[in-house]
Amino acid sequence: MRILVTSDTHHDEYALRAAILRQPKADAVIHLGDGEEEASLLRPQFPGKMFLQVRGNCDWGSMLPLTGEITLEGKKIFYTHGHIYNVKYGLYQIVCAARERKADILLFGHTHNALTDYEDGLYIMNPGTLHGTEGTFGIVDITKAGVVTNILKI
Repeated sequence: MRILVTSDTHHDEYALRAAILRQPKADAVIHLGDGEEEASLLRPQFPGKMFLQVRGNCDWGSMLPLTGEITLEGKKIFYTHGHIYNVKYGLYQIVCAARERKADILLFGHTHNALTDYEDGLYIMNPGTLHGTEGTFGIVDITKAGVVTNILKI
């Protein structure tokens, strides 16, 4: 299973559409906040894809949840924007939250800095910001052989 992971699109509907079109094999799209409007607009245009979203600190008036959890292909994924875990000051709080939930994969945004890491059984990814000329997004592949994470430029 392939998961497209995006964050911080900040009203850049074009970049989000481009990322989705570049990953036609992605079964799911997880948007990690600060882009509720454009993700909601694009969802009906890709009816074959599962869309999951959380609220970011710039999604004013949003009723989306702050965090989400889902198990796909036997791997538990914890996803959030990251601002409620102070990720701009370090990952300790958010990693602890993921471990409390017994997550295999942690996805977050907010910092606009792309990151992929593996720490004691936990895959960690921040896809960076999809907004702008240097926009990035993430791919999580869950296969029988394991999990692979990658950061790609738009």
